[in-house]
Amino acid sequence: MAMSDPVILMLVGGAGLLLGVFFFGGLWWTVRWGVLSKRPALWFLGSLVVRTGIVLAGMYFVSGGRWDGLLACLVGLITGRFIVTRLTGPPVEHSKSSAKEASYAP
Repeated sequence: MAMSDPVILMLVGGAGLLLGVFFFGGLWWTVRWGVLSKRPALWFLGSLVVRTGIVLAGMYFVSGGRWDGLLACLVGLITGRFIVTRLTGPPVEHSKSSAKEASYAP
């Protein structure tokens, strides 16, 4: 089968979706737990290296190194970002009183 087969491209896009959920879900998890750590830089750097390495290797492996497969995988990855963003909710906003107090700090 050729890579241009729509079924294969959909499967590659689905794999990209899973990789996107892994990448951005891992980012969410890292931010959530990394800020509470005694060594946040180690958490963030380690997470970045692991997540990026797995996603790049996964995209190349799944797509077979072909441009149309990489494009389908990228579309799936971006879709995974939107899914994780939707599931994790908006960022927590600070109250107006704390923002007001911060503006008076020397």
